[in-house]
Amino acid sequence: MNSVQLNYSTTVNSVQYNFPTLLFDTEYEYRTMARRSDHSREELREMALSAAEKIVVEQGYEGLSARKVAAAIGYTVGTLYLVFENIDDLILNINARTLDRLHAQMAELQSSADDPRDYLVQLGQIYIRFADDDPHRWALVFEHRLADDRALPAWYHEKVMRMFAMVEAGLAPVAEGRPQQDIKQAARAIWGGVHGICILALSDSLGITGVDSVQKLTTSLISNYLKGFTGA
Repeated sequence: MNSVQLNYSTTVNSVQYNFPTLLFDTEYEYRTMARRSDHSREELREMALSAAEKIVVEQGYEGLSARKVAAAIGYTVGTLYLVFENIDDLILNINARTLDRLHAQMAELQSSADDPRDYLVQLGQIYIRFADDDPHRWALVFEHRLADDRALPAWYHEKVMRMFAMVEAGLAPVAEGRPQQDIKQAARAIWGGVHGICILALSDSLGITGVDSVQKLTTSLISNYLKGFTGA
């Protein structure tokens, strides 16, 4: 089939954008890409994120590309980059949604927790279940690296820090007057240990099978760490 060439323009939030000549390999690709131009910026953002998440869930991190996302929503890559700065920005927004879901589950536990030790163990179990239920989106949070070693934006860094804050809140009642820095360090040690179990378990590197076995290992890790941290 012959290639299709055209000058392309689209409208986002009542503002028209013109793009240089685009070349499509097939008439089908042209029709797919050119079929819609009537969504708001926020609608495009939600469409793109939903499509990108679906690709990650089905194909993993390696399957994600701007071209695939654009094709899935019926727009060009140029239009996609009117909403996101680049592919890194798109992935950060995917990861932010993943962190929001995890935080919501952790926050639900926090509102009903009584014993701080049990609370910390249950936090670890929530993390394990979350990773097991949604391994590709969970892995994307940790596998993706920003180009040129750029620092994470402040808004994203805050989402990460609030995870540690929930562990710190569980540690505070058993910290027995320890300085805040000790609590922060302990929170990161616990989180890092549970995260390590997740990675080894999901990659079949632990020689154990099933979520229950991993949960027992997680409970042992947290319980024994707390014994050393509190001296009891």
